[in-house]
Order: sequence, then structure tokens, then C-alpha cells
Amino acid sequence: MDWGIFALRSYHYILLLFQALAVSEFSIRTLLNVTWLGAALVVPLLFWFPGRRMNKVWFCILELLLGGSYYVNSVIHPDLTSKADYLLPSLTIGYLLTKQSLWIIPMLAFIPFSFQSSLRLSWEQALSLGTDNLLFCFIGMWASLVANAYDQKNKLVAEVEHQNKLLTHYSAEIEKMTLLEERNRMSKELHDTLGHSFISLILSLDASIALMDSKPAEAKDRLIRLRALAERNLDDMRNIVHEMGEEEESSLIRQIESLAARFREHTGTALTVSLPGTERSIRFEVRQTILRIIQESFTNALKHGKATQLHLELGFSESHLLLSVRNNGKPIDKLNYGFGLTTMNHRVEQLGGSLHLSSREGTPVITEVRCEIPLKGLVPHGED
Repeated sequence: MDWGIFALRSYHYILLLFQALAVSEFSIRTLLNVTWLGAALVVPLLFWFPGRRMNKVWFCILELLLGGSYYVNSVIHPDLTSKADYLLPSLTIGYLLTKQSLWIIPMLAFIPFSFQSSLRLSWEQALSLGTDNLLFCFIGMWASLVANAYDQKNKLVAEVEHQNKLLTHYSAEIEKMTLLEERNRMSKELHDTLGHSFISLILSLDASIALMDSKPAEAKDRLIRLRALAERNLDDMRNIVHEMGEEEESSLIRQIESLAARFREHTGTALTVSLPGTERSIRFEVRQTILRIIQESFTNALKHGKATQLHLELGFSESHLLLSVRNNGKPIDKLNYGFGLTTMNHRVEQLGGSLHLSSREGTPVITEVRCEIPLKGLVPHGED
């Protein structure tokens, strides 16, 4: 739109220049008129030019002074060949009006009254010329509103496209992060589940190998139970996949009892369990975290501590779930958080809880894994 207004204004003054030059005899007065028109054409453009300069206030002032004065001069001197009107300049001024230059509007209407007495125009004629100027000025203002609305629409479209690109990029990042998080979760589940299961299998296989020659019948019986354990491990692996998409209710106490029974059966380790009579309703994430901590604690007690006795205690306070797994294995000189312990700690921290590992010498030696997880807004689950 800016270039269209610029072209109309330029056409107005260039046409007047050609008319001024199309005289039979070139005179000082002709030179003055050409200079005057050239200044009216060029000087205001020093303050406004499409896409480059945007000082609209000074453009309107200079346009009114230079173009308006030439218009009055051409009307007062009827012998001029370059007769002007002030419609297209009025259109340009209306297009570029701002709040600071609104005072120019009554000036456009006043211009014809400046030469009313010289030409002996009636008030109706002067008013008609002034009204024409105002009409074109208002047309320019309307064109400015249309152009601004069009620009705003284009900016809005560009902003929407930009936001769409950001959302697309954000969705891709979220998908990537979700996939990475799911992979990490899968690796933790596999480590916690398979690590515990393979320790049990290895210990049972070692015992079976030792009994193979002296007590083949007992060794065979152990191998049959190991096969059943392997089947259960396969079921555990299948359950991992289903549990990642489902959060079905299950009793934590029953799961712990089952886990403890299998541990005693396949490792021959003395394990005592202290469980509450009343269970709380627990979210899937909390239940899975407790089970994985127990499995990891059992595995570490046998693998690293060579423990022969373990004690598991689970309790519920008014606001927390409390878990303690103690063993009589070798004391830990330096507490190093490997992958298993790091995974357990990360699981608990995600739930707002805390995990502590302690080891002290004495009679007996005690190594303890202690966990506290807040249970906000949970209600009693019932008797086990």
C-alpha cells in the first residue's frame, strides 16, 4: 500500500512538472515554478520513503507547506500552465497521519478559504473545495487502516507459523525425551528384576552341581525347581512390559511375601520378614520401587556381602512408608553407589523420598538399606 500511495503522489507532481516545462518561452518564473515543484516532490521524501524512512509527522508538515503553497499559488495566478489541485496530496497526508499531526486536517479544509477573496469565490465554492480535500484525506486514512490491518494479519500469520514450528520442534523433543526416559526405565526394570533372578539361579545351580555326584536325586529336584524359577522369571519379564502400560491394583504385602518365599527356596538364606497387618493403597510407581529396592538389597547382600541372615521390615506411619532391609554380611568399607544403588536412589528421589545405606562392624555385623517414601492422601487398603 505504501508504494501505491507513493506512486500516486509522484504522478501528481511529475505531471505538474511536465506542465510547467511545456511552455513556449522559458522564463525566471518558469524556473521558479519548476524549482518549487521539485522541492515539493523531493523534500518531504527525505522524511518518509516506503521501507526506508518513517518520520510521518515532518513529511505531512512539509507536504502541507510546499505542496499546499504551490496549490494556492497556481490558483491565484490563472496564467500558470501547471494548474494544481490538492486531492492526491490530501490523500497522501491522510494516509500518513498520526496522532501528532491530526491538527493538519482542519488546515486542509482551510486552504481554499485562503484564496477565496482573491478569486471572489462564494462560501459554498470554497467549502466545496475544502470538503473535497477532506474527503480525499479521509480516503487516505481509510487506506492506512486497511494497510495496517493487512500488516497485522501478515505478522500474525508469521507468528503462528513460527509458533507452529516451535511446537513441532517441541513435540519432537518431548517424543525423544519420552523415548529416552522409557529406555532408561526399561533398563532399570531389567537390571532390578533379572539381576535378582540370575543371582538366585546361579546360587541354586552351584548347589545343584555340588550335589550332582553325592545326591543326584536331590540335585534333580533342585533342577526341576530351577526350571520352574526360570519360567517365573520369563513371566516377570512379560509382566514388566504390561506393567509399564497398566497400573492395576495389587497387594504389596502379598508380593513381598511371594518374593521372600522364592528367595528362601532358591538361595537357602535365612530371611525373616516383619509386615504390617493393615496395608495402605499405594500407587503403582511406589509399589514397583519398593519391590525393586528389596530385590536389589537381597542381591547385594548375597553377591557382595556373602550374608547368611537377612531381615526385612515394612511399616506404615501416618504419612510415610518405611522399609528396612538388614543383613549380617561383610561390612562395607566404602559406600560406592553402583548402577543398582544409583537406580534405587533415583527411583526414591522421584517419589519425594530418601534412601540411606549404612554399614557398621560389631556383634553382629549389620548392613542396612533404609527407605522412606511419603504417602500423601492415601487411605487404608484393608486387612491382608
